[in-house]
Amino acid sequence: MTKILFKQFAPFAILLIIAIAALFVPLAPNFDAGKYNAADVAWILVATALVFLMTPGLAFFYGGMVHRKNVLSTMIKSVVAAGVITVLWVTVGFSLAFGESIKGLIGNPATFAFFQHVNSGGPWSLAPTIPLMLFALFQLMFAIITPGLVVGAVAERIRFTSYILFIVLFAIFVYSPLAHWTWHPDGILFKMGVLDFAGGTVVHISAGMAALAGALVLKRRKVHQEHQEIPPANIPYVLIGTGLLWFGWFGFNAGSALAANALAVSAFATTNIAAGAAGLSWMFFDVLRGKKPSVLGFCIGAVVGLVAITPGAGFVSIPSSIFIGAIAAVISNLAVVWKSKTSLDDTLDVFPCHGVGGIVGMLLTGVFATKTVNPAGADGLFYGNPEFFLTQLKGVLIVILFSFIMALVIFKLINLIQPIRVTSEEEEEGLDASQHDEKYFQGTLIVASTGLELDQD
Repeated sequence: MTKILFKQFAPFAILLIIAIAALFVPLAPNFDAGKYNAADVAWILVATALVFLMTPGLAFFYGGMVHRKNVLSTMIKSVVAAGVITVLWVTVGFSLAFGESIKGLIGNPATFAFFQHVNSGGPWSLAPTIPLMLFALFQLMFAIITPGLVVGAVAERIRFTSYILFIVLFAIFVYSPLAHWTWHPDGILFKMGVLDFAGGTVVHISAGMAALAGALVLKRRKVHQEHQEIPPANIPYVLIGTGLLWFGWFGFNAGSALAANALAVSAFATTNIAAGAAGLSWMFFDVLRGKKPSVLGFCIGAVVGLVAITPGAGFVSIPSSIFIGAIAAVISNLAVVWKSKTSLDDTLDVFPCHGVGGIVGMLLTGVFATKTVNPAGADGLFYGNPEFFLTQLKGVLIVILFSFIMALVIFKLINLIQPIRVTSEEEEEGLDASQHDEKYFQGTLIVASTGLELDQD
């Protein structure tokens, strides 16, 4: 009984302690707006909002594909990260990712604790034309969506409180170190020469490997063991989610230029083109395999294209982006086919799409990157520089091993603290009801505690 009360009280108590501690943080004056480029500030503000929009977009994308008794539980797991990661980022996350480097491995947690010196300090060294506060907020949106990606692999069977704990541990021990390694000038991958424009390693490979680890620890759903066909709850939700993700991805990739410049325009173009090529590639490849062209096929393919172009958006040419999108979609499609023949229960194919898509994108950046597009980058294998491709390959292998091992440890640790998986009865009932006391059925939201029905149409 005492243990149950502690688990109920602990989350609110921790938040209350943080809120009270925040009252004692010394105030600092606002930054001097005259020091920065107004156009760059305006664009990154917009880009930051666009990246945030991807989180509800992801919720719709995932929520439309699960069983209708798990729609709400799946969607809230993506959206709740906006709360958890925001508080964590302000208190310590930004410091761990971008604070003073400790041997290239992690940032000093005290550097920007509670956003001290963020509003009044100088700009980030690689973004000199925008305030440090804006850079911190832009990076926050990346940190929010990354654990949300893992939801698709563990959907329909993970306990909500266990997932909240996963978000916290993943952000501290996986996301922040990888962000530091890749995007901090003193980070180990940055110094190796690994190029990741907008998060192929930090976001997609890390989430994909965590998804694989989570699926292994949580094991198979009952419906997966019985080979039951689960119809998507709401395919129009998937289409809406795809549109929001595609739209938000312009901020994700073009915003990573960190200025309103030609590089942002190039990244914007490659992002859109890769997504379109990948959506068509997935759909047409399905037809080649004897299937009918489907809404889901195009939507999933487009998202894979967005994933694959992310690391190279600001380093590769527009013609190369067509190839990257088309090839990544085929490879991820084949990975989904392979996964379907195994006992791996990755509910919404996060590992084949985000993990494999991120790996393909990083390696193809090593092939097609060119200094003609970005003089600060490198020439890839296609332009006569095999050394850079090998650098990308080494970076990918390091991130794969680190992300998978750390995520596996995190999931197993959580399982020791409390059962990470819901009971078979709760799984049968559906997580909407068992975890949240709410139900979603064919467009109708039923609040179980009141019996009130709300027509969602």
